[in-house]
Amino acid sequence: MDDKIPARLRASDSDRERVAETIQSAGSDGRLTLEEVEDRLNTVYATRYIDELGALTADLPQPERPRPGRSGWPLTRAALREHPALRVHLGVVAVLVTLLIVRWAVGGAGFFWPVMPAFWLFVSLLAHARIRAFRARPGSPVPY
Repeated sequence: MDDKIPARLRASDSDRERVAETIQSAGSDGRLTLEEVEDRLNTVYATRYIDELGALTADLPQPERPRPGRSGWPLTRAALREHPALRVHLGVVAVLVTLLIVRWAVGGAGFFWPVMPAFWLFVSLLAHARIRAFRARPGSPVPY
């Protein structure tokens, strides 16, 4: 095999479906006639290689890829279910804050001093959740 010619990759069913959806949406937008849609779809499902699929949609606008949504608040129930380390972190924060409040109540100090350590404990929990959410994004430069 010649090294200058790249190996052709076989198209998967999901590749064919993605191209078929592009062709169908172009037909529904009026960019293709019904006959063109039928011809292209027949060709899509008979295609074996990925480079042949690209030729079928070269003259059509590519659909926009949905961007991953940002929930805004990284500490959700789904995140706690998905990452057991976050549950442990939340448990440690809850225990420490409870102990600090009990110590304050027993000590009888007038100023509510546990608010500062509790704040920083919650900040650490939020940072941990944020890092986990960032790592879970596809194409993230941070390794998981």
